[in-house]
Amino acid sequence: MAAKAGNGADGPRSKRRVILETAVDNFGAVGFEHTKWATVAEQVGIGQTALYHYFESKVHCLLTIMSAELERSLERARKAAANHESPVDQLQAAVASAFDVTPREALQARILLSHQDLLVAPRSSEREESERQRSRELVREVEHEWAELLRRGMDDGSFVDRDERVEVRLVLGLVNSVWRWYRPQGPQSLEDISGTVVSATMRLVA
Repeated sequence: MAAKAGNGADGPRSKRRVILETAVDNFGAVGFEHTKWATVAEQVGIGQTALYHYFESKVHCLLTIMSAELERSLERARKAAANHESPVDQLQAAVASAFDVTPREALQARILLSHQDLLVAPRSSEREESERQRSRELVREVEHEWAELLRRGMDDGSFVDRDERVEVRLVLGLVNSVWRWYRPQGPQSLEDISGTVVSATMRLVA
């Protein structure tokens, strides 16, 4: 995701990417509230003051992670669906794509799910509000993309004809609920979970 010039834009010497990765690792491991901004700076190898060149606050960093995760999941679902013709295959591929992630992307998904309340109320900071608005727009795009997929299946008789706006929230709720309890060291792999959720999704819509 491109940053605005003057707001810590990526460049050859930019620390923005490594700050985001370090923040994801810390937010995912000990939680956003328990992560010290100074710890992120120390692990990145810069002074705490230098962090403000890239992110004006820990919340600004969190909102940036959230919008980046929404963008990633949207593009992954679009790409997965584009490789198939029938709505059934498209939906199965889109659901499976949600779990075809790296360990850090799994953390990002859990962070997004855990902090969606941040998207409700406006932020007083201009940069925080910009990321909040971006995230809200991406949420709408994600829901629209999945709703269109479901509607195509309803129109050709593959799925039960229901209100796609309700159906998409049920489907995404099922998919995203995994990040509340999944842990890399747990007894189930993401591959196993993916198969289970794909099957449950198809039973829900068909």
